[in-house]
Amino acid sequence: VQLQASGGGLVQAGGSLRLSCAASGPTFSRSVMGWFRQAPGKEREFVAAVNWSGFGTTYSNSVKGRFTISRDNAKNTVYLQMNSLKPEDTAVYYCAGDPTNMQIVTTTPSGFGFWGQGTLVTVSS
Repeated sequence: VQLQASGGGLVQAGGSLRLSCAASGPTFSRSVMGWFRQAPGKEREFVAAVNWSGFGTTYSNSVKGRFTISRDNAKNTVYLQMNSLKPEDTAVYYCAGDPTNMQIVTTTPSGFGFWGQGTLVTVSS
């Protein structure tokens, strides 16, 4: 599975962005998909994950209520809608896939076997 993330950019605090992650390969629709982020000097952290159907989601406490993860299996794409952005949301955002599970069983980076190249989100104050 290859993943291509897009949609990052510069936005003012309080604004919105939508990230997309296009996947190639036959296992996308049977995989858990997730978004992680890594700020300069910090470890990669979990943001959100969605199960194979799109009806099961989980979020980190820091983004709950502001971010929404979704997927379109017909388009092999997963999305991250980010609203009410804060300067502390500034990071490189990565999409990742866990093809070994259809339900969310982990939110650790090591649990995801496929990674996209990352897209930079910068939130100005």
